[in-house]
Amino acid sequence: MIRVNVFGRSMSVRRVGSEWQLFNESQAGMRARIYDVAIPPELAEDDLPGFLDDIYHEYASEQYPSVVIES
Repeated sequence: MIRVNVFGRSMSVRRVGSEWQLFNESQAGMRARIYDVAIPPELAEDDLPGFLDDIYHEYASEQYPSVVIES
């Protein structure tokens, strides 16, 4: 599971077989799958922030200017 900060929104991505699955993460630890974003299966893990930045760029703000993988 890869945790990602998408312009202040906590999300996660996981690889299942040849498919990437994207999830919203709540502060209570609940996870909800996002079905309307299809991450290309050939996309490398290092390319996830750039891809999610392109998809969710309208959420960018001065406080959260980019998508970052969380440690």
